[in-house]
Amino acid sequence: MPRAYTVATAALALGLPIKRVDNILSHYSVPGVRQERQGIARRLSVDGLLILALTALLIQDLGIPTHRAIAISEELAKGNGSHTSPQGLRLQLDLAAFHALLLDRLENAVEIAPVPKRGRPPENKTGRLE
Repeated sequence: MPRAYTVATAALALGLPIKRVDNILSHYSVPGVRQERQGIARRLSVDGLLILALTALLIQDLGIPTHRAIAISEELAKGNGSHTSPQGLRLQLDLAAFHALLLDRLENAVEIAPVPKRGRPPENKTGRLE
């Protein structure tokens, strides 16, 4: 099974606030992102992170709306970094270099990302609120 990353790790690797990444994942379907029922943390594959990174680039640099940026990002990821609009506008990206940079940033993010707490919090034995 390929490695999956948390939203916090993804946000660090992408240089985005966690809330921004979480909002995108809450409102839009992104391939490579495993979303289960409420209470289960989202997990992102490297492919999902690539699509999110491309989406962030399109939004920040070109001002493309999020839903359209995700669709173009999927095409860029599948089409070796090339997208042509119906009107003939061609978008070209060095996908291999972009992917390598993302993996480098992801490696750094894994080292410093907070580890999510699991399970129930420890029981308060004194009966007082802390």
